[in-house]
Amino acid sequence: MATPPNFESYLALGIYSGIAIFLVAVLLLLSWGLGHKTRSRQKQEPYESGILPLDNARLKGPVPFYLVAIFFVIFDVEVLFVASWAVAYERLGWSGYAHVCFFIFILFLGLVHIWKTGGLDWEPRAQRERRRVQNDQRRTQGSAS
Repeated sequence: MATPPNFESYLALGIYSGIAIFLVAVLLLLSWGLGHKTRSRQKQEPYESGILPLDNARLKGPVPFYLVAIFFVIFDVEVLFVASWAVAYERLGWSGYAHVCFFIFILFLGLVHIWKTGGLDWEPRAQRERRRVQNDQRRTQGSAS
């Protein structure tokens, strides 16, 4: 039977952690208090890689990239659950297998829903329809002449 750790080991860890936190706080306060605080217009401007910015840096990214990132996180978490089930497969038996099959089925329904609602499309429906109409008009103009 293992003996529990004694109080002295916890005390040593606490003292060490306290000293480390104290030293970090002291060094941060010293650098803030003793550092130069000159402000000028040039120091306030963003500067990166030797190039001054010409436009606003806050550009909106295309929404499909965010959606793909969210879908990746969802299905990546699913892989974690299935992998942990695979490790404990023998202990869980058929009940665990049924639960994982149900879990994967629910995720599959979610994927079908995302697919049917257009979550995997890279362009909005209105833009896709507009392009289809323009292509149809070009075909009819080409065949008329």
